[in-house]
Amino acid sequence: MDETYIRVGGTWCYLYRAITAGGQTLEFYLSPKRNVAAAKRFLAKTLRSNTTAGSPRVINTDKAPALAKAISELKAEGICPQTVEHRQVKYLNNVIEGDHGRLKRILGPKGAFKNRISAYRTLKGMEAMHSLRKGQGTMFDLTGTRTQTR
Repeated sequence: MDETYIRVGGTWCYLYRAITAGGQTLEFYLSPKRNVAAAKRFLAKTLRSNTTAGSPRVINTDKAPALAKAISELKAEGICPQTVEHRQVKYLNNVIEGDHGRLKRILGPKGAFKNRISAYRTLKGMEAMHSLRKGQGTMFDLTGTRTQTR
């Protein structure tokens, strides 16, 4: 799991993304803030939406303090299993950092959107195309019925 920043409506927003060890996309979340509440919301969303795959054995993150606190809070609330190991080793995130590179290449040097709704919809389409290339066609609901931006 990792986050990267993109420009939306003249301000920086954070795109949280989670992938498996094999590079399969699990979930993404666009947030205007990079804090414990945003990280916690994203992690809870990821754990809830991927119940068919089972709970993760390990969560790799960078050394952002918000992510560590969010994981410990989710464990205390019972949303994240106590058996999940949290590793904060930077080089273990290389797979997802490479995935961010593909996204940044498409966005170009400006890397900007005019508003959060168009950003979310465009990113959803980009993630859907990446998932199709990776062979995960059933991963995303492409009907457009779920357009939550928070």
